[in-house]
Amino acid sequence: MKPDEIRKLDAYFKRAFQNPKLQVKARPRKEDSAEVYVGDEFLGIVFKDEDDGDYNFSMAILDIDLA
Repeated sequence: MKPDEIRKLDAYFKRAFQNPKLQVKARPRKEDSAEVYVGDEFLGIVFKDEDDGDYNFSMAILDIDLA
């Protein structure tokens, strides 16, 4: 993803979840997506759908995290 897209997504996540600790970071060796973090904790991946220009956020929830 381009740096301006990452900045816009970063601002969106912080605003939508009311959490200034959220960060969207570029992925090394991947240009079609970015990583989402809260502090140092990885949350998921945000992908851009090139066909329609929308973004999709994917977050896995581990069973051990629900305990």
